[in-house]
Amino acid sequence: MPAKRHGGAHRHGRDRRAAVIHAPAGRPRFTGDAPSAAVVGGGLAGIAAATGLAERGVRVTLYEGERNLGGRLAGWPTRLADGTTVTMSRGFHAFFRQYYNLRGLLRRIDPGLETLTALPDYPLRHGSGLHDSFARVPRTPPLSALGFVALSPTFGVRDLARMDPRAALPLLDVRVPEVHERLDGVSAHDFLARIRFPEAAHHLAFEVFSRSFFADPRELSAAELVLMFHIYFLGSSEGLLFDVPSEPFPTALWDPLAGYLAGLGVDVRTGTPVRHVRPLPDGRIDVEAGGAEERASRHDALVLALDGAGLRRLVDASPGLGDAPWRASIDRLRSAPPFLVSRLWLDRPVARDRPGFLGTSGYGPLDNVSVLERWEGEAARWARRTGGSVLELHAYAVSPDADRAAVQAEALRQAHRVYPETRDARIVDERHEWQADCPMFPVGGYRDRPGVRGPDPAVTVAGDMVRTGLPVALMERAVTSGFLAANAHLERWGVRGQTLWTVPRTGRSPVLRRLAALGG
Repeated sequence: MPAKRHGGAHRHGRDRRAAVIHAPAGRPRFTGDAPSAAVVGGGLAGIAAATGLAERGVRVTLYEGERNLGGRLAGWPTRLADGTTVTMSRGFHAFFRQYYNLRGLLRRIDPGLETLTALPDYPLRHGSGLHDSFARVPRTPPLSALGFVALSPTFGVRDLARMDPRAALPLLDVRVPEVHERLDGVSAHDFLARIRFPEAAHHLAFEVFSRSFFADPRELSAAELVLMFHIYFLGSSEGLLFDVPSEPFPTALWDPLAGYLAGLGVDVRTGTPVRHVRPLPDGRIDVEAGGAEERASRHDALVLALDGAGLRRLVDASPGLGDAPWRASIDRLRSAPPFLVSRLWLDRPVARDRPGFLGTSGYGPLDNVSVLERWEGEAARWARRTGGSVLELHAYAVSPDADRAAVQAEALRQAHRVYPETRDARIVDERHEWQADCPMFPVGGYRDRPGVRGPDPAVTVAGDMVRTGLPVALMERAVTSGFLAANAHLERWGVRGQTLWTVPRTGRSPVLRRLAALGG
């Protein structure tokens, strides 16, 4: 059965200390003749940008190369061996409570966020048998940190005595964007080693979180890890509570958002890749998309809301775009290693007490397991009809040279260790999705990431790899950067943009800030 909603928590208000980012002042919207804008990319960043522009009266054309909107959250139909048509996607995503701008975007189509279902915990399990949970940890800092230490089996008195408190001080008062200047040259792994963070907690907590960036902690910038610690733990009273869509992504998100954009007059062109763009002497932009027979369209503004690889390709194919330093930094962007999403339709149920989501460490390539019928309506209906279960396995940061069939088999073997009752289950059908298009945040790579604004005022960039100068990450960074990209264009046209919210830009606890100051 789908997970029950927990007290309507997914609809609660913002943290009272959330920071507001006011949009530049201007008139409310365009009246009469309005400029046109092209948004390239139909994921969260592109949809946010298109929304921000179209709501102010800008004439927007949204180009998406794939047949479906959604980017890395897209979904598509597939037919199972039993004849059932179901939705496949790239898997589980947690809609955390501090994703204020993402939730604001979703409220355009679902004011009460009724399509989101709250999951009760973010449970973690290590192959050694250790478990961790955040369900009983207080959400308000600094009690959140004290509660985690007190309740976690991975912390002991000896572990606390061994830690280097001075090296750990940066965790107590994260300042954005200064954290990148301070820690971008150190890996997440080395930073935790410097702190002498307990090995068990290192693997069970921080490694699980760092791998949510699809990277090995040895390759990930410590600045991103510490920023994440601030966003989800010490900087916010939202804690690690999160929601998930109660139906597949197209039903819950993309079809309603496409309808909303159409109602604003947005020309949504899916299956239409942009081949190249050309800045013109008068400041406008020619956009060539689709087949060779399609004529270029001319726009007053351009938002590039592509993943890193797509952005590199389009910039390389558009020699007049930007200046040499900007183009060189785009060319240096790299994608994270491949990841696997395996979805298995089983002929029998997993145990009733299994959580909807479980983060794992110490199980070979397996990084998490989801039991989809715990929250997703489509999976629950299939499970009720067949008496089975829909299991999803994720493996992140897989070596590019790995034997993919072997990784799939090993992830399944490890899932059998996690949920032994699945060993005897027959797989009715299975789908394996391999991708390598998530951004990489390598040690020392922060300066190469593009900002929202670039050398050409008519061109902005949005996406989850973009530097925003704000404490946001993952899906929330994508949406926030999309609205910021729209705001940059609206500002130069004298039109008021979208007000945004984030967790505080500095540590929220005066006591912890004073302690952090001791570290110089």
